[in-house]
Amino acid sequence: MANKNDPIERHVLAVLVDNEPGVLARVVGLFSGRGYNIESLTVAAISEDETYSRINLATSGTPMIIEQIKAQLERLVPVREVHDLSAEGPHVEHEVALVQITNEGAARREALRIADIFRARVVDTGVDSFVFSLTGASEKIDSFLVLMRNLGETEIARSGVVAIQRGGKQGTPNLHAGIDTD
Repeated sequence: MANKNDPIERHVLAVLVDNEPGVLARVVGLFSGRGYNIESLTVAAISEDETYSRINLATSGTPMIIEQIKAQLERLVPVREVHDLSAEGPHVEHEVALVQITNEGAARREALRIADIFRARVVDTGVDSFVFSLTGASEKIDSFLVLMRNLGETEIARSGVVAIQRGGKQGTPNLHAGIDTD
């Protein structure tokens, strides 16, 4: 039985689906229809013949809510597999961000210095602006954004989380297990 004091946890789910029209709408509809929030969502074809796509999504909830989300996703017709990467062991999460900052003078020099510390690349420059490209954990990107917002006007584009299980050891989920890709 769920306890109202159960902690809210962030989970990253990897969902293997048939790559067909309307699948993403069904997944998003499941979340919106039940009042669940999607914090981050990425989707791309992953099979060579593009018949399967992988949806990575980050969401938060109590352990009971996360279990409900997984069970409801597994019942959707185009869904082949659902993996809770947060619960199944070590995984790697990355995000890509493009950050445009408009500023001048000392703030411009400071933006370049901070970008160097965070290993952000300058991908565009103008007389009064830079566009930085940054990859890494969401927390790293969040920290970079806090510092940049203090140095000028920013515009931000973020990819959302992509994640994958770590290692190739026994028992690691295979998002192609049981799928005949011939």
